[in-house]
Amino acid sequence: MRGAPTPSEQRLFEALRGRRLGVQFRRQVPLLGKYVVDLLAPAAQVVVEVDGTSHAGRARADARRDAALRKAGYRVVRVSADVVMQELGAAVEEVREALERATRSARSGSGEGS
Repeated sequence: MRGAPTPSEQRLFEALRGRRLGVQFRRQVPLLGKYVVDLLAPAAQVVVEVDGTSHAGRARADARRDAALRKAGYRVVRVSADVVMQELGAAVEEVREALERATRSARSGSGEGS
């Protein structure tokens, strides 16, 4: 767990905080005893990961992590740090869509992931 968010994580968190999308988001949340997620909407069980340069070459590790989180009932959305910094509205829209899918899944009881 980092003490301070990256600039892209902070920017996205600022855009999402205050229930702007209808749910509360928390930052740097420990999950499943071994992961720390960038952002979490606990009520919707949506995890938002902001992928910057530190994720280069980590596709397999990220896929395993995402699979473990999905198996535990979380929907995972990955947003590029570049998109957050250059097109914040597009990044927020990706998160909004994930929240809508999570809400539809909860209502239908399908429990589908990602």
